[in-house]
Amino acid sequence: MELFNVYPVTPINIVKAQGSTVWDEQGNEYLDLYGGHAVISIGHTHPHYIKRITEQLHNIGFYSNSVLIPIQQQLAKQLGEVSGKEDYFLFLCNSGAEANENALKLASFHTGRKKIIAFTKAFHGRTSLAVAATDNPAIVAPVNETENVVFLPFNDEEVLTQAFKDFGDEVAAVIIEGIQGVGGIREASVPFLKLIRSLCDQYGSVFIADSVQCGYGRTGSFYSHDYAGVQADIYSMAKGMGNGFPIGGISIAPKFKASFGLLGTTFGGNHLACAAAVAVLDVMAQDNLMANAQEVGSYLIEELKKFDEVLEVRGRGLMIGIELPTEMGHVKKDLLLKNRIFTGEAKPNVIRLLPALNITKANADQFLTAFAERLKA
Repeated sequence: MELFNVYPVTPINIVKAQGSTVWDEQGNEYLDLYGGHAVISIGHTHPHYIKRITEQLHNIGFYSNSVLIPIQQQLAKQLGEVSGKEDYFLFLCNSGAEANENALKLASFHTGRKKIIAFTKAFHGRTSLAVAATDNPAIVAPVNETENVVFLPFNDEEVLTQAFKDFGDEVAAVIIEGIQGVGGIREASVPFLKLIRSLCDQYGSVFIADSVQCGYGRTGSFYSHDYAGVQADIYSMAKGMGNGFPIGGISIAPKFKASFGLLGTTFGGNHLACAAAVAVLDVMAQDNLMANAQEVGSYLIEELKKFDEVLEVRGRGLMIGIELPTEMGHVKKDLLLKNRIFTGEAKPNVIRLLPALNITKANADQFLTAFAERLKA
């Protein structure tokens, strides 16, 4: 049997990792500023993370949600404290797509409505409803197509207001990333997020804050939407939540009422996943990683703005997009092959930086030096 060939793979075999450094099978060292799509939040193979998972595995790795799993409650308590959403409820699942899928389902259950408002260049996942709310026809199969999702221009207050005037009583939810990742590191404006909150209140719709990539402390706030000073009804999360162990979840406002069978999962919230997530929150608190994300991220953004060749630097904290001229679209590949630095991209010509939240200023300077070399070359 061969692998189903759906990924364009870089021919590098990473066999060891620690902090923000990874090594290939030849022993070559790389700086990791991408963290596997913003997944590595506290650095590779963090000692506390390894300890918590190992201890948990020696006791019990899995049982279903048909029994008490106290570590789920521990995770909920810590998550409520660090996010400032202590009166919210937590539903655990396995991925960001599942988190958004359950958020959209819950909104529809709550309102009794079908219509979803999403935005241009949005990416919400690959499960059926999540991908239907993703603005990329290439990954939406015919079976996923639905008239229930309406795409509106990102950050266009006038169009959003008119849409609610036209069909607001049909809208179950508005779903929006605080900063679009796949869409090119584009930040939702404060007035736009405030308007979503106001319109959802006025029409009885649900405000879903997709924080899968842009959340979990990456921007310096726990949820990236927090900079707007508004509360969403549901926050989805996943990538940085388990530092590589598959886990996702939604944080749910008190106005939603649970009932047996309303949502469900086999693997979501298992003992090992929760141990990983608790370890992440432990380290984030002990090492003040949100402050570090803000400090090092701000330094990187300001330094990157000094390069004349850069068209625009976008983002917040350690979610950074560097837009280059089309003719410099090769810089990302050159950084990897010539400087051994992993970064991401948003096609066609945006380099994405999504490193661990505990990267150092020295790591940032290493990248800036290499970036300068590539631009000169």
